[in-house]
Amino acid sequence: MRYLPLTDTDRSDMLAKIGASSIDDLFVDVPEVARLDGPIRDLPMHASEMAVERHMKGLANKNLAAGDAPFFLGAGAYRHHVPASVDTIIQRGEFLTAYTPYQPEIAQGTLQMLFEFQTQVARLYGCAVANASLYDGSTACWEAVAMATRVTKRNKAVLSGSLHPHYSEVVKTMAQFTGEEIATAQPAITPEPNLDTLTSRIDDETACVVVQYPDILGRISDLSKVADAAHAKGALLVVVNTEPVALGAIKSPGEMGADIVVGEGQALGVGLQFGGPYLGLFAVRDPKHVRQMPGRLCGETVDATGKRGFVLTLSTREQHIRREKATSNICTNSGLCALAFSAHMTLLGEKGLRRLAAENHRLACVAADRLSAVAGVELLNNAFFNEFTLMLDGKPARDIVRGLADRGVLGGVSLGRLYPGVEALQQALLVTVTEMTTEEDIETLATELEAILKEPAQ
Repeated sequence: MRYLPLTDTDRSDMLAKIGASSIDDLFVDVPEVARLDGPIRDLPMHASEMAVERHMKGLANKNLAAGDAPFFLGAGAYRHHVPASVDTIIQRGEFLTAYTPYQPEIAQGTLQMLFEFQTQVARLYGCAVANASLYDGSTACWEAVAMATRVTKRNKAVLSGSLHPHYSEVVKTMAQFTGEEIATAQPAITPEPNLDTLTSRIDDETACVVVQYPDILGRISDLSKVADAAHAKGALLVVVNTEPVALGAIKSPGEMGADIVVGEGQALGVGLQFGGPYLGLFAVRDPKHVRQMPGRLCGETVDATGKRGFVLTLSTREQHIRREKATSNICTNSGLCALAFSAHMTLLGEKGLRRLAAENHRLACVAADRLSAVAGVELLNNAFFNEFTLMLDGKPARDIVRGLADRGVLGGVSLGRLYPGVEALQQALLVTVTEMTTEEDIETLATELEAILKEPAQ
């Protein structure tokens, strides 16, 4: 619980200083329909600190925590094992207290860590250069679109229907203020993405095509054809990856011709953390695009005596140069999360990442086989890594998810919740399996799912 020491006089003085007549003036940009028109109903105006603590603890006890039940949730946030050594490393004082190195010559530890992090991300994505990270995966996706418009001098972005809808919404929200034309689509409910439909949407005004790999339905496809189609029209291919562990098993986006690769780094070292903070990854395949990258770039050099050192090589963001020349207004690189990612990647090494990826895929195959054997359940995917879509016959997936939770199983993500307007996805369940999943967990999910599907509809 946070103590707020401001008095009414303090608040009045601050409002007067900024020229606001009341606190309500600070919310004029929020649509009226999204604002409360009075106090929250049934919430007491005053309560003691002890009473509030007891009440909040009671509410928290109703939660079903990820570690307390068979867990099959994913869709952009993944439960992987984080070694205890990662936490030890990131809590070292020289890392934990370091923030933005405005004086990089005295922040060698932070700069070296970010330099190593950039190398890891570039290799993982199959790209030439990666930056020192961004805020999270969805905002990194927007930054890629904005960068593509700067590079191509065009104003249109074509978004795949299989891109995570939250990422699409972030792009559309940001484009309201910058004027880009965002062409979206609905996902095709097919075993493989329809890349021909996607490439047919590319025209001479397109700055970039944005695809997810693996996509929101867990499907995997060769993106080389999309890259060729984009490049033939002078556009860039932006690939979004929300599950970096997958790249220990499948071809990197850079190898397939992606020009910009972005994603969410949460799966390695960071943990679920109640939804944040997370970690945005950003890399480019062609070094000539480096100066259009958002965020910061750390580089290696030597000092006056010839000793190895690290510097802040590129920092074209609004904190460091004139705003009209900045490539980004996001002022954080989630440095501690980047450190956790880098520590975990270092501990794994290339062989460890490949073994981790192999175990994820093995368990996912076990789960797909077992669950698709349940009456009324059909596996949609022809190919997947550790995430796949099940089509349920007869009941909405949201009802199934609630029923599983009541039985102590966090059984997946209802795609109908992510796509409320797509009728075909109301009976689609996205199931994710990681190394934290046991075969006993899979059997429990299958047993409970079978029991729920046999229950008569209410």
